[in-house]
Amino acid sequence: MNESRQLTLGLVQLHMHRAPEENLANAIEQVRQAARQGATLICLPELFLTRYFCQHENPAVFELAEPIPGPTTKRLGTLAQETQTTLIVPLFERRAAGVYHNSAAVINAQGALAGTYRKMHIPDDPGYYEKYYFTPGDLGFPVFDLSRVQTSVLICWDQWYPEAARLTALGGAEVLFFPTAIGWHPSEKKEHGPTQHASWQTIQRSHAIANGMFVAAVNRVGHEIDQQGDPGIEFWGSSFVCDPQGVLLAEASTDQQETLIVEIDLSHIENVRRHWPFLRDRRIDAYTGLDRRVLDE
Repeated sequence: MNESRQLTLGLVQLHMHRAPEENLANAIEQVRQAARQGATLICLPELFLTRYFCQHENPAVFELAEPIPGPTTKRLGTLAQETQTTLIVPLFERRAAGVYHNSAAVINAQGALAGTYRKMHIPDDPGYYEKYYFTPGDLGFPVFDLSRVQTSVLICWDQWYPEAARLTALGGAEVLFFPTAIGWHPSEKKEHGPTQHASWQTIQRSHAIANGMFVAAVNRVGHEIDQQGDPGIEFWGSSFVCDPQGVLLAEASTDQQETLIVEIDLSHIENVRRHWPFLRDRRIDAYTGLDRRVLDE
């Protein structure tokens, strides 16, 4: 049996307000509370500083973007050092004039920027017009060495792609975080809501199983109406952590702001992979074509 490697995660499920400063203050307070409860690795939801602005295309929204490092990473760097926690901070990144990313800054317990992930898969669906705002990421699928744990971050739409999760595992990730902004269109909820929600959770639990790793999804809650007269999006919360066998360790509500404090044992990864050696048995000689859109030739 491997020696126990305990780690306490904090998943901060937030209800977003219209003012970014109010959202930042709320997030800071929730991080402090999570730290007081023992969390040392804490993740905020996707684009946590604002309501989900991608429901419409509006050029004025670009004024909300900021650089990494920048004012928010500076403030949260001070917080990370104060609370001795590592923070995953999803931001609307301004990289250059006309080049913006949906990103996550990873800030270590010394308050320093450990690295950045830029969302790779960018959706374009009704109410989710992200291609208007975000350039696809170009940093690949990094693994952040946080002294006690190897961690990767993927963002929302990335969660549907097994290739992305696999590459983080091959890079050594032990915990994979998915900061997220996902919910129901009110007109679809009655007919399709249960299936959509179940599919969302199932695909992420499958990544945990296929790769023998812990997975943590961090969503927002609340019914956000971007423009008067529109139906908006009802974000379904349900933030959760599952272990390398896909077992749900904790799950948040669908409609309340709350923080999950979840203790995990990283040594469980080795034990699971010994019995389910999926990485060992991969036929890496037989996967030609995975780098092509379709096999049409």
